[in-house]
Amino acid sequence: MSLIGNIKKLFTKGNGDPTAKTVRIEPKSTGYEIFSGIGSGVSPSTAMSVSAVYACVRLLAGGLSMLPIYQYRSTDTGRKRIYGSDLERMLNLEPAPMYSAAAHWEGVMADILLRGDAFTYIHHNRTGRVLELIPLPWEAVSVERDTSVWPNRLKYYVSDGLRTWGCDSGDMLHFPGFGFNGLRSMSVIAFAARNATKNAIAMDKYAGSFFEKGANPSIVLTTERTVDEDLAERLRNEFVERYSGEDNMNALPLILSEGVKAEKLTISASDAQLIEARQFQVVDIARAFGVPPHMIGETSASTSWGSGIESMNRAFVTFSLNPHLKRIEQELNRKLLGRNQFFEVNRESLMVGDSKAQADYMKAMLGGPGSGPGIMTVDEVRRMKNLPPMGGLSSELYDPRIQIQKTPQDKNDTKTL
Repeated sequence: MSLIGNIKKLFTKGNGDPTAKTVRIEPKSTGYEIFSGIGSGVSPSTAMSVSAVYACVRLLAGGLSMLPIYQYRSTDTGRKRIYGSDLERMLNLEPAPMYSAAAHWEGVMADILLRGDAFTYIHHNRTGRVLELIPLPWEAVSVERDTSVWPNRLKYYVSDGLRTWGCDSGDMLHFPGFGFNGLRSMSVIAFAARNATKNAIAMDKYAGSFFEKGANPSIVLTTERTVDEDLAERLRNEFVERYSGEDNMNALPLILSEGVKAEKLTISASDAQLIEARQFQVVDIARAFGVPPHMIGETSASTSWGSGIESMNRAFVTFSLNPHLKRIEQELNRKLLGRNQFFEVNRESLMVGDSKAQADYMKAMLGGPGSGPGIMTVDEVRRMKNLPPMGGLSSELYDPRIQIQKTPQDKNDTKTL
């Protein structure tokens, strides 16, 4: 069954007869029509053929898919982790039978970057319990503002090309990108990287054509003799057949007679600084996506993102991923949970340094003589390494002030005895 067929089935189960809600709508202006690629000259599919765009999208999407999402409950003494909930399992393992969580989040980030928004349908049962989270194609979803109520709500229409099924905003996870205007968000490709991507595509085509034709510039054949049109056409065709194309590159020597001379007509690739121009386009595209160029293979220039893997990873999470993570967290919290619970993406899993840096970090968290009070227990540190808790003193925080207070009391007790 197709995706839209599954959605139709879901509406039948959760909201009654879908045929009673069948509507026909015409696309309305959102102010961001260019985000679909219309009129921009670059579509998401053609943009992904550029290696720099592909690398940026893959890096950000892969980063999101690797981060676990944890569920917490707010209490008077702070937050408390909730283990084993169905929602947490959907977000981290399987949102729907046909998708893994990693594939879902990669698709969400790709749509945010290339299209501006991503959509996931929330399949509820009749009691309101969430059964599945189903990713939807960007082009299958239309968004409208419902002005019949206050405050205004968004209505979503999922179309299979023949019919359109509507749902309320409470049944749709709408993950916006930067520049959300109430209906749609900005696409990186359509705005920030449109010209850079078009230039990169043009240079890719030129480079491909240049080397496909034997890495030779265009040639003009000249002679002082008068050549009729048929002879000129035959000479031109024979020259192209013998000396153009990668199969003929440097295969045969160029032999001319009857006073015919061959001269270069265009400049070479090195003269046009093709390599330097392509490097600049990589940096320009990385800048639009907010990705450090060195993380997509552009290492010709020095980086200002820090030194060492840990510092560069931390900067990438903080400045590149974190804005997306914050918007995703807020959408999950307001659509899936009540007031006293919340989801949080664990960013620490991407900011782990080498073994020595990890050991120093854990020692600082535990505290000790010369280090001051600890802010984590031994059991909490063991949980970070997927080790079982030990209980007892391992579940207590180290506080040197408590140790100092206990020492005189112990001495007095000894003297009394």
